[in-house]
Amino acid sequence: MKTVSMPLPGVSLGCDYNPEQWSPDVWREDAALMRQAGVGLVAVNIFGWSNLEPSPGKYRFDDLDQVIELMHANGIKINLGTGTSSPPPWLTALHPEVLPVVEDGTTRYQGGRQGWCPSSPVFRSRALDLVEKVAERYGEHPALALWHVSNELGCHNALCYCETSAEAFRDWLRARYQKIETLNEAWGTSFWSQRYGAWNEVQVPRLTLSIRNPAQLVDFQRFSSDNLLGYYRAEAEILRRHSTVPVTTNFMVTAHIRNLDYWSWAPEMDVIANDHYLDHRLGEPVAELSFAADLTRGLAGGRPWMLMEQAAGAVNWQPHNLTKAPGEMIRNSLTHVARGADSLCFFQWRASAQGAEKFHSAMLPHAGTDTVAWREVLKLSAILDRIGEVAGTEVESDVALLFSWDSWWSAEGEARPSQAVTYLDQVHASHRALREQGVTVDVIAPGTDLSRYKLVVVPCLYMVSDSDAQAITDYVSAGGNLVVTFFSGIVDERDRIRLGGYPGAFRDVLGVLAEEFAPLRPGDEVTLSNGATGTLWTERLRTTTATAIVTYEDGPMAGLPAVTRNQHGAGTAWYIATNTRLSDLLKEAADVAMVKTHKEDKNLEVVRRTGGDRSYLFVINHSPDPVELPATGHDLITGQPVIGALHVEGGGVAVIREEAS
Repeated sequence: MKTVSMPLPGVSLGCDYNPEQWSPDVWREDAALMRQAGVGLVAVNIFGWSNLEPSPGKYRFDDLDQVIELMHANGIKINLGTGTSSPPPWLTALHPEVLPVVEDGTTRYQGGRQGWCPSSPVFRSRALDLVEKVAERYGEHPALALWHVSNELGCHNALCYCETSAEAFRDWLRARYQKIETLNEAWGTSFWSQRYGAWNEVQVPRLTLSIRNPAQLVDFQRFSSDNLLGYYRAEAEILRRHSTVPVTTNFMVTAHIRNLDYWSWAPEMDVIANDHYLDHRLGEPVAELSFAADLTRGLAGGRPWMLMEQAAGAVNWQPHNLTKAPGEMIRNSLTHVARGADSLCFFQWRASAQGAEKFHSAMLPHAGTDTVAWREVLKLSAILDRIGEVAGTEVESDVALLFSWDSWWSAEGEARPSQAVTYLDQVHASHRALREQGVTVDVIAPGTDLSRYKLVVVPCLYMVSDSDAQAITDYVSAGGNLVVTFFSGIVDERDRIRLGGYPGAFRDVLGVLAEEFAPLRPGDEVTLSNGATGTLWTERLRTTTATAIVTYEDGPMAGLPAVTRNQHGAGTAWYIATNTRLSDLLKEAADVAMVKTHKEDKNLEVVRRTGGDRSYLFVINHSPDPVELPATGHDLITGQPVIGALHVEGGGVAVIREEAS
């Protein structure tokens, strides 16, 4: 991984700024207010193409020059966008073939954002021309701290089904499989008379009258991720020719974006950056925030990372856009810092008066500075100043959770045992249960070295390669502790069933064999022998070398194992074969593994960051009730000593520099 230091020292505060929406008088007011708020980094030119190139080949940099010089004069560093995220109207008018095509074969038109096909050579040529001009002009500017390639690549246009994309897909498949016979074997095309005789017969998986080929769908996801990564590389190569400043783009590690395999993207980034917004369509949005932060840290290889965007209050794109209560934005922000972020930025600085995001919150709201939102920004800025010494430390964790985009794509195929079982729900459930036990989790890729972890949790890892499965088995054999949940190990990387019984790749290490799945209808439940209930899923399971520790009391599998434990080599492996409350089961595994826990309260976040001889305890209290927990040191936020016990008010936060024991 190329990861270098953050663009600014300490724990920095930044924002996304769109000066093209405002007059120069407002720019000057904004610069003064940014200084007051302690903003050190400003992202500009994110959607600047139509302003920089108002007609083909005619460039106009006057406004951007003024904005960059104004920021520089005020001591504010620049996160400079390449401006290529959305094409200007003239480009799609001249070249309508640039427009993206969706699954049903229809075209999407100009008027939103990201209205371009990632495979389009016309778009790439025009966009890279702009990048060259921007890089030439600003590559050595003293205010430049970070390059920002495009914006949220693949948010809307990751999957394009046009003929240009089809040809690019065929090229990708030729490189991957070399021979058409190998492709046929990988996709299982003997089924339904799908065997291909030549490459030009292969199409992108547009909508069909029936279920589509699942292996083709997964490969199209892989291609689409690789295709956009290739575009990122093309922009980054130009920037690095003209500048030594770090290059990145903003990931979207969040609950509703799944089209890019960021494990393959992360090594290309100089700084790992993520955008995250609370999603109130979820049952526990704050728990999902913690998961997203842990996954982003995993992408950063455990090192500090950057929150490129978050909201000061409400967003504008959910069915119900809830504002944040007083103190909530600070708790959200400190949760990201606790879990590894050394830079916090907001979308956006000043709330827009027009356009699709005019109801999206901002650091400076429509109502101005005499507002709760503005005072919260000032309070957060002061906190970040006080905790700046935390920067550079890393999050302490001895538990890993495996996460795979391949499994996300494949486990949610069109034909599967239960449409009610979704990959991310199962991953979130495992992470949430560990968080409730006060366990900090590293979210990592299959194939990562597991040797340093006391406990590894594998939720719903439907697709796994032989080598990654063997690494998990070897970890247990060497003395590790493993928990695997249902619908794991079922297929190899070609989406081919591992024959001989489920859970396929993990049968031996778990000491079980399932003859068949027995999903439950939504709303149905079965009683378990530990007093809990199971929903969504059961299996006709038998033990081979494992011991049943929980059985079904009723339902179609009454008397059969629901949860098992197996000694394999020097380690222990648990299998959870139904959808049930995981907290008690994972607590048992954590106790056996001698994992350190902090508390048993899902509303309390307790995370430790360490580095060298420094240790910092973050405590974020999401409940309205005060809490006390053991701690000794110095509270960086209040400036007060802490001796033996820490008291945190309801909704409060604390960051304790711990004394060496």
